[in-house]
Amino acid sequence: MHTVLAGGVGAARYLRGALESFDNSTVSAVVNVGDDLILHGLYVSPDLDTCTYTLAGAIDPERGWGLVDETWQAMDELGRYGGDNWFSLGDRDLGTHLYRTSRLASGATLTQATAEIAAAWGLECSLLPITDDRVSTRVTIEGGAEIDFQEYFVRLAHDVAVESVSFHGANGAKATAAASKAITGADCLVIAPSNPVVSIGPILAIPGVREAVTARRSRNVAVSPIVGGAALKGPADRMLRELGEESSVVGVARLYRDLAATLIIDEVDAALADEVEEAGMIAVVMPTIMSKAGVAAALASRCHEIGLEG
Repeated sequence: MHTVLAGGVGAARYLRGALESFDNSTVSAVVNVGDDLILHGLYVSPDLDTCTYTLAGAIDPERGWGLVDETWQAMDELGRYGGDNWFSLGDRDLGTHLYRTSRLASGATLTQATAEIAAAWGLECSLLPITDDRVSTRVTIEGGAEIDFQEYFVRLAHDVAVESVSFHGANGAKATAAASKAITGADCLVIAPSNPVVSIGPILAIPGVREAVTARRSRNVAVSPIVGGAALKGPADRMLRELGEESSVVGVARLYRDLAATLIIDEVDAALADEVEEAGMIAVVMPTIMSKAGVAAALASRCHEIGLEG
Protein backbone atom coordinates (compact mmCIF):
# COMPACT_ATOMS: atom_id res chain seq x y z
CA MET A 1 0.00 0.00 0.00
CA HIS A 2 1.19 3.50 -0.89
CA THR A 3 -0.20 6.02 1.60
CA VAL A 4 0.08 9.80 1.33
CA LEU A 5 -0.53 12.43 4.00
CA ALA A 6 -2.21 15.01 1.82
CA GLY A 7 -3.48 18.56 1.64
CA GLY A 8 -3.57 21.16 -1.10
CA VAL A 9 -2.57 21.28 -4.75
CA GLY A 10 0.90 19.77 -4.31
CA ALA A 11 -0.53 16.67 -2.66
CA ALA A 12 -3.17 16.27 -5.38
CA ARG A 13 -0.53 16.44 -8.11
CA TYR A 14 1.66 13.92 -6.28
CA LEU A 15 -1.32 11.57 -5.95
CA ARG A 16 -1.96 11.82 -9.68
CA GLY A 17 1.58 10.53 -10.21
CA ALA A 18 0.98 7.71 -7.74
CA LEU A 19 -2.08 6.60 -9.70
CA GLU A 20 0.04 6.55 -12.86
CA SER A 21 2.63 4.36 -11.13
CA PHE A 22 0.67 1.84 -9.07
CA ASP A 23 -2.47 -0.26 -8.98
CA ASN A 24 -4.97 2.43 -8.02
CA SER A 25 -6.61 0.23 -5.41
CA THR A 26 -3.33 0.21 -3.44
CA VAL A 27 -3.09 4.02 -3.18
CA SER A 28 -4.56 5.81 -0.16
CA ALA A 29 -4.60 9.48 0.72
CA VAL A 30 -5.10 10.52 4.33
CA VAL A 31 -6.43 14.02 3.83
CA ASN A 32 -6.48 17.19 5.91
CA VAL A 33 -9.94 18.39 7.02
CA GLY A 34 -8.83 21.43 9.00
CA ASP A 35 -9.70 23.60 5.98
CA ASP A 36 -13.32 22.41 5.99
CA LEU A 37 -16.01 25.00 6.56
CA ILE A 38 -19.76 25.45 6.68
CA LEU A 39 -20.73 28.00 4.05
CA HIS A 40 -24.30 28.99 3.14
CA GLY A 41 -25.39 25.96 5.14
CA LEU A 42 -23.21 23.64 3.04
CA TYR A 43 -20.35 21.47 4.26
CA VAL A 44 -17.33 22.30 2.08
CA SER A 45 -14.15 20.17 2.10
CA PRO A 46 -11.56 22.00 -0.04
CA ASP A 47 -8.67 19.52 0.24
CA LEU A 48 -10.83 16.44 -0.31
CA ASP A 49 -12.41 18.09 -3.34
CA THR A 50 -9.10 19.24 -4.81
CA CYS A 51 -7.82 15.65 -4.58
CA THR A 52 -11.02 14.26 -6.08
CA TYR A 53 -11.21 16.69 -8.98
CA THR A 54 -7.50 16.43 -9.77
CA LEU A 55 -7.48 12.64 -9.82
CA ALA A 56 -10.64 12.59 -11.93
CA GLY A 57 -9.02 14.89 -14.48
CA ALA A 58 -11.70 17.51 -13.85
CA ILE A 59 -9.70 20.17 -11.96
CA ASP A 60 -9.39 23.66 -13.40
CA PRO A 61 -5.72 23.65 -14.50
CA GLU A 62 -5.23 27.40 -14.17
CA ARG A 63 -6.67 27.89 -10.69
CA GLY A 64 -5.58 24.51 -9.33
CA TRP A 65 -8.94 24.17 -7.55
CA GLY A 66 -12.58 23.83 -8.56
CA LEU A 67 -13.93 22.24 -11.71
CA VAL A 68 -12.87 23.00 -15.25
CA ASP A 69 -15.35 24.92 -17.43
CA GLU A 70 -17.10 26.15 -14.30
CA THR A 71 -19.76 28.85 -14.24
CA TRP A 72 -20.59 31.21 -11.36
CA GLN A 73 -24.23 32.15 -11.76
CA ALA A 74 -25.24 31.14 -8.24
CA MET A 75 -22.50 33.33 -6.75
CA ASP A 76 -23.52 36.20 -9.02
CA GLU A 77 -27.09 35.96 -7.78
CA LEU A 78 -25.91 35.76 -4.18
CA GLY A 79 -23.97 38.97 -4.73
CA ARG A 80 -27.07 40.61 -6.21
CA TYR A 81 -28.82 40.08 -2.88
CA GLY A 82 -25.86 41.40 -0.92
CA GLY A 83 -24.86 37.95 0.27
CA ASP A 84 -21.37 37.01 1.40
CA ASN A 85 -19.62 35.66 -1.68
CA TRP A 86 -15.92 36.09 -0.92
CA PHE A 87 -15.54 32.28 -1.08
CA SER A 88 -16.66 31.37 -4.58
CA LEU A 89 -18.49 28.10 -5.17
CA GLY A 90 -18.96 27.23 -8.82
CA ASP A 91 -22.33 26.05 -10.11
CA ARG A 92 -21.09 22.49 -10.79
CA ASP A 93 -19.07 22.42 -7.59
CA LEU A 94 -22.22 23.24 -5.62
CA GLY A 95 -23.56 19.81 -6.52
CA THR A 96 -20.71 18.18 -4.61
CA HIS A 97 -21.36 20.26 -1.51
CA LEU A 98 -25.11 19.72 -1.68
CA TYR A 99 -24.60 15.96 -1.87
CA ARG A 100 -22.04 15.87 0.95
CA THR A 101 -24.20 18.04 3.20
CA SER A 102 -27.32 15.94 2.62
CA ARG A 103 -25.44 12.71 3.31
CA LEU A 104 -23.98 14.07 6.55
CA ALA A 105 -27.43 15.29 7.60
CA SER A 106 -28.82 11.80 6.98
CA GLY A 107 -26.25 10.25 9.32
CA ALA A 108 -23.42 9.28 6.98
CA THR A 109 -19.85 9.95 8.10
CA LEU A 110 -17.53 12.21 6.17
CA THR A 111 -15.54 9.09 5.25
CA GLN A 112 -18.64 7.47 3.76
CA ALA A 113 -19.70 10.59 1.86
CA THR A 114 -16.17 11.04 0.51
CA ALA A 115 -16.04 7.44 -0.72
CA GLU A 116 -19.36 7.88 -2.51
CA ILE A 117 -18.22 11.10 -4.19
CA ALA A 118 -14.92 9.51 -5.25
CA ALA A 119 -16.72 6.47 -6.67
CA ALA A 120 -19.07 8.72 -8.65
CA TRP A 121 -15.97 10.22 -10.31
CA GLY A 122 -14.67 6.73 -11.12
CA LEU A 123 -11.77 6.78 -8.66
CA GLU A 124 -10.45 3.45 -7.39
CA CYS A 125 -8.01 4.82 -4.83
CA SER A 126 -9.00 5.58 -1.24
CA LEU A 127 -9.52 9.22 -0.23
CA LEU A 128 -9.71 9.19 3.55
CA PRO A 129 -10.40 12.18 5.78
CA ILE A 130 -8.11 11.85 8.78
CA THR A 131 -11.13 12.18 11.08
CA ASP A 132 -14.91 12.25 10.85
CA ASP A 133 -14.96 14.77 13.69
CA ARG A 134 -15.04 18.51 13.15
CA VAL A 135 -11.60 20.13 13.24
CA SER A 136 -11.03 23.77 12.33
CA THR A 137 -7.70 25.41 11.54
CA ARG A 138 -7.58 28.87 13.10
CA VAL A 139 -5.02 31.54 12.31
CA THR A 140 -4.03 34.37 14.64
CA ILE A 141 -2.98 37.25 12.44
CA GLU A 142 -0.86 40.29 13.15
CA GLY A 143 -2.65 42.36 15.77
CA GLY A 144 -4.02 39.35 17.64
CA ALA A 145 -7.29 38.58 15.84
CA GLU A 146 -8.04 34.86 15.46
CA ILE A 147 -9.81 33.96 12.22
CA ASP A 148 -10.83 30.85 10.30
CA PHE A 149 -8.18 29.55 7.90
CA GLN A 150 -10.32 30.24 4.83
CA GLU A 151 -10.78 33.85 5.88
CA TYR A 152 -6.99 34.17 6.03
CA PHE A 153 -6.38 32.19 2.84
CA VAL A 154 -9.19 33.39 0.59
CA ARG A 155 -10.83 36.55 1.95
CA LEU A 156 -7.51 38.16 2.96
CA ALA A 157 -5.61 36.41 0.13
CA HIS A 158 -3.05 35.27 2.79
CA ASP A 159 -1.62 38.79 2.55
CA VAL A 160 -1.32 39.39 6.29
CA ALA A 161 1.31 38.25 8.78
CA VAL A 162 0.58 35.18 10.93
CA GLU A 163 1.39 35.06 14.64
CA SER A 164 0.19 31.52 15.41
CA VAL A 165 -1.90 28.62 14.11
CA SER A 166 -4.15 26.31 16.14
CA PHE A 167 -6.44 23.39 15.37
CA HIS A 168 -9.73 23.72 17.21
CA GLY A 169 -11.36 20.41 18.04
CA ALA A 170 -8.26 18.34 17.28
CA ASN A 171 -7.62 17.24 20.87
CA GLY A 172 -11.07 15.69 21.11
CA ALA A 173 -11.09 14.22 17.61
CA LYS A 174 -10.37 10.62 16.70
CA ALA A 175 -8.59 9.32 13.63
CA THR A 176 -10.84 7.05 11.62
CA ALA A 177 -10.11 3.33 11.55
CA ALA A 178 -9.54 3.51 7.80
CA ALA A 179 -7.05 6.38 8.06
CA SER A 180 -5.20 4.71 10.93
CA LYS A 181 -4.93 1.44 8.98
CA ALA A 182 -3.67 3.28 5.91
CA ILE A 183 -0.90 4.85 7.98
CA THR A 184 0.21 1.81 9.96
CA GLY A 185 -0.21 -0.71 7.14
CA ALA A 186 1.53 1.19 4.35
CA ASP A 187 4.56 -0.22 2.58
CA CYS A 188 5.53 3.39 2.06
CA LEU A 189 4.14 6.47 3.78
CA VAL A 190 4.72 9.77 1.99
CA ILE A 191 4.36 13.24 3.44
CA ALA A 192 3.24 15.10 0.34
CA PRO A 193 4.72 18.45 -0.75
CA SER A 194 2.03 20.27 1.20
CA ASN A 195 2.17 23.23 3.58
CA PRO A 196 3.74 21.73 6.72
CA VAL A 197 1.81 24.05 9.02
CA VAL A 198 -1.78 24.12 7.74
CA SER A 199 -2.01 21.02 5.51
CA ILE A 200 0.09 18.42 7.34
CA GLY A 201 -0.15 20.03 10.78
CA PRO A 202 -3.89 19.36 11.25
CA ILE A 203 -3.42 15.69 10.37
CA LEU A 204 -0.63 15.26 12.90
CA ALA A 205 -2.64 17.14 15.55
CA ILE A 206 -5.20 14.34 15.83
CA PRO A 207 -4.30 12.29 18.94
CA GLY A 208 -2.15 9.26 18.14
CA VAL A 209 -1.41 10.17 14.52
CA ARG A 210 2.00 11.76 15.04
CA GLU A 211 3.00 8.81 17.20
CA ALA A 212 1.83 6.31 14.55
CA VAL A 213 3.80 8.11 11.85
CA THR A 214 6.93 8.43 13.99
CA ALA A 215 6.82 4.74 14.92
CA ARG A 216 7.44 3.75 11.30
CA ARG A 217 9.91 6.56 10.51
CA SER A 218 12.42 4.46 8.53
CA ARG A 219 9.81 3.68 5.85
CA ASN A 220 8.50 7.23 5.57
CA VAL A 221 9.49 9.74 2.89
CA ALA A 222 8.74 13.46 2.75
CA VAL A 223 8.78 15.58 -0.40
CA SER A 224 9.81 19.17 0.29
CA PRO A 225 7.15 21.77 -0.54
CA ILE A 226 9.88 24.41 -0.54
CA VAL A 227 12.01 24.74 -3.69
CA GLY A 228 14.76 27.31 -3.86
CA GLY A 229 13.56 28.87 -0.62
CA ALA A 230 10.02 29.46 -1.87
CA ALA A 231 6.68 27.68 -2.07
CA LEU A 232 5.53 26.85 -5.59
CA LYS A 233 1.97 27.77 -4.64
CA GLY A 234 0.42 29.31 -1.54
CA PRO A 235 1.90 30.94 1.56
CA ALA A 236 3.97 28.08 3.02
CA ASP A 237 7.29 29.91 2.70
CA ARG A 238 6.06 33.13 4.25
CA MET A 239 4.12 31.30 6.94
CA LEU A 240 7.18 29.30 7.96
CA ARG A 241 9.24 32.48 8.34
CA GLU A 242 6.50 34.26 10.27
CA LEU A 243 6.29 31.34 12.70
CA GLY A 244 10.04 31.34 13.31
CA GLU A 245 11.02 28.48 11.00
CA GLU A 246 13.48 28.54 8.10
CA SER A 247 11.94 28.66 4.62
CA SER A 248 14.30 26.18 2.99
CA VAL A 249 14.70 22.45 2.54
CA VAL A 250 16.84 22.53 5.68
CA GLY A 251 13.96 24.10 7.59
CA VAL A 252 11.64 21.40 6.26
CA ALA A 253 14.10 18.73 7.39
CA ARG A 254 14.10 20.16 10.92
CA LEU A 255 10.29 19.96 10.98
CA TYR A 256 10.07 16.42 9.59
CA ARG A 257 13.18 14.65 10.91
CA ASP A 258 11.25 12.79 13.63
CA LEU A 259 8.53 11.76 11.17
CA ALA A 260 10.44 10.48 8.14
CA ALA A 261 13.95 9.21 7.46
CA THR A 262 14.20 10.65 3.94
CA LEU A 263 13.52 14.05 2.40
CA ILE A 264 13.30 14.44 -1.35
CA ILE A 265 14.55 17.83 -2.48
CA ASP A 266 14.60 19.44 -5.90
CA GLU A 267 17.75 19.74 -8.00
CA VAL A 268 17.65 23.49 -7.36
CA ASP A 269 18.52 22.74 -3.73
CA ALA A 270 21.19 20.12 -4.39
CA ALA A 271 23.83 22.28 -2.70
CA LEU A 272 21.86 22.04 0.57
CA ALA A 273 21.81 18.22 0.64
CA ASP A 274 24.61 18.02 3.21
CA GLU A 275 22.78 20.48 5.49
CA VAL A 276 19.59 18.43 5.18
CA GLU A 277 21.55 15.38 6.34
CA GLU A 278 23.12 17.34 9.19
CA ALA A 279 19.57 18.26 10.22
CA GLY A 280 18.77 14.56 10.55
CA MET A 281 17.28 13.33 7.26
CA ILE A 282 18.66 11.45 4.27
CA ALA A 283 18.57 13.79 1.27
CA VAL A 284 17.54 12.50 -2.14
CA VAL A 285 17.91 14.96 -5.00
CA MET A 286 15.60 14.72 -8.01
CA PRO A 287 13.11 16.88 -9.96
CA THR A 288 10.07 17.74 -7.83
CA ILE A 289 8.25 20.46 -9.81
CA MET A 290 5.21 18.52 -10.99
CA SER A 291 4.10 20.90 -13.72
CA LYS A 292 6.43 18.93 -16.00
CA ALA A 293 5.19 15.66 -17.53
CA GLY A 294 6.34 12.52 -15.77
CA VAL A 295 7.77 14.20 -12.67
CA ALA A 296 4.93 13.20 -10.33
CA ALA A 297 5.02 9.56 -11.44
CA ALA A 298 8.81 9.42 -11.07
CA LEU A 299 8.52 10.97 -7.60
CA ALA A 300 5.94 8.42 -6.49
CA SER A 301 7.99 5.52 -7.83
CA ARG A 302 11.16 6.72 -6.09
CA CYS A 303 9.32 7.31 -2.82
CA HIS A 304 7.94 3.78 -2.91
CA GLU A 305 11.37 2.29 -3.59
CA ILE A 306 12.80 4.17 -0.60
CA GLY A 307 9.91 3.05 1.60
CA LEU A 308 10.48 -0.60 0.69
CA GLU A 309 14.22 -0.25 1.33
CA GLY A 310 13.52 1.24 4.78
